[in-house]
Amino acid sequence: MAHHELSPALTETQARALRVNDTVTLNGTLFGIRDATQIHMFDRGRKTRFDLSGHAVIHTAPNVKKVEKSAAFPAGYQPSCIGTTTSDRMERFTRPLLAEYGVRLVIGKGGLRDDSMKAFGEMGGAYLAIVGGAAALETTWVEAIEDVDLDDLHPESLWKFRVRGFGPLVVAMDSHGGSLYSMVNQAAREQRAAALRALGVR
Repeated sequence: MAHHELSPALTETQARALRVNDTVTLNGTLFGIRDATQIHMFDRGRKTRFDLSGHAVIHTAPNVKKVEKSAAFPAGYQPSCIGTTTSDRMERFTRPLLAEYGVRLVIGKGGLRDDSMKAFGEMGGAYLAIVGGAAALETTWVEAIEDVDLDDLHPESLWKFRVRGFGPLVVAMDSHGGSLYSMVNQAAREQRAAALRALGVR
């Protein structure tokens, strides 16, 4: 296991250097994205003015407060609670995020499925897991909401966060076929089988 301090945009080489059970801390730009954002981007043909190439996206629809624009609040939003949502229902968007926008890292809870794993392997990417229920802590890692696009979808807008010390996050799926979720599932099946054998159940 290794720890990586990363400041996107990332190269393919940097993304492929990540291995399951490594940890990552992000500094710089992080984009917030969720269901409606991606439905509009990929099903309804809308485009963002943001350059996502080499960047990380996090599955979120943050609680924010509308404020006057200032140096502290350049987008006119103050972050109140920036939590992370479950990734599984956004599985079908991983491949187009990587292929069409050049995204390298996806952050969320609960993991993704086989096609996301294949996309990470083909294009160089990884899934980073964040601890559920830690939104209050996570919010402290966000220095500012720098910009926002597709804001008619609020709160499922496309958010541009400036983060510092965002993590550590666990590499849960990598570009080499490694999956923490598969490992846990296999271990659980083996323990179940052992317990049944011990009970004489076949």
